[in-house]
Amino acid sequence: MNIHTALARANLGDEVKVVVPCSFDTFVSESNLPSKGHFRTDLNRTMVELLTFLSKQHAPFFVTISPFTTFQENKNVSLDFILFKESAHPHNDSRRIYKNSFDLSYDTLVTALSTVGFSEMDIVVAAIGWPTDGAANATSAVAQTFIKALIDHLHGKTGTPLRPRNPPTETYILSLLDEDQRSITSGNFERHWGVFTFDGQAKYHANIIQSSKDLVNAQNVEYLPSKWCVVNNNKDLSNATASALEACSVSDCTALSPGGSCSNISWPGNISYAFNSYYQQHDQRSDSCDFGGLGLITTVDPSVDSCRFFVGLRTSHSASLQAVHPSCWLVLLLVHMLFLVC
Repeated sequence: MNIHTALARANLGDEVKVVVPCSFDTFVSESNLPSKGHFRTDLNRTMVELLTFLSKQHAPFFVTISPFTTFQENKNVSLDFILFKESAHPHNDSRRIYKNSFDLSYDTLVTALSTVGFSEMDIVVAAIGWPTDGAANATSAVAQTFIKALIDHLHGKTGTPLRPRNPPTETYILSLLDEDQRSITSGNFERHWGVFTFDGQAKYHANIIQSSKDLVNAQNVEYLPSKWCVVNNNKDLSNATASALEACSVSDCTALSPGGSCSNISWPGNISYAFNSYYQQHDQRSDSCDFGGLGLITTVDPSVDSCRFFVGLRTSHSASLQAVHPSCWLVLLLVHMLFLVC
């Protein structure tokens, strides 16, 4: 309300709408049926206050929808149902047929809004995506299937059983890049939502924008030298696990999670992965590959199958204007792509 007041004083109240992104767990449903949808009891008063404010300002309701989390937490929902597969068993709710999880979640929110008197509130899906690592079924192949099916569904403009021919006002794909510092409280997959890897490489093929045919890899990315930090097998490795855990506490080792891309590498390969993550995060400083004498710097890529031992990006502040840091053009790419499906 304070932000809106400030905008109004700057004569921008009608041009700039203040919105509040809400998590997918703000609304629930008994028996997983949209007709039973409602806001959580402990949040109901707050949601009514928020919706009253949004309605007065003619602003939409911003919500996150998380099909991956739904699939993980609900054993009664099949992967085919999440991925819009025609073979999926449909859900029947008061003679309304739901063929995919997205429509079911969306209409659960529609019912929750209607229950508190805001049946006509516009909805924007502020974030929806599929992770590519850190858990079972979090792979690039499954993510590609989901994103393609979601986009085709939205472009069809068929709406949902409760809002036919009235799809979300806007839908935003989560997210541009992986975030190696993102909280993993809800799961190690949280650091792998990116459509692109941290170095700007497309993880899969997808026509996210109608005007383009496919995602394009970043060009001229500047990497650190092709060096990796691995465990020295000639040393006593009895304390190696403790060193690896310490390294993972400040770096990203989520690929080692059960079902992750590096979950199948055996000991001490997983120790080497932890050492290398720490080493690259610290810009390949020689002292960051010590680990009490257990670390060894090598120029032989230790990557195994789908388990990638990454090399960090060059982040020197002395780069010339002609050598723009990759993160800069990625921001520009986001501006151009908007990652917006209307």
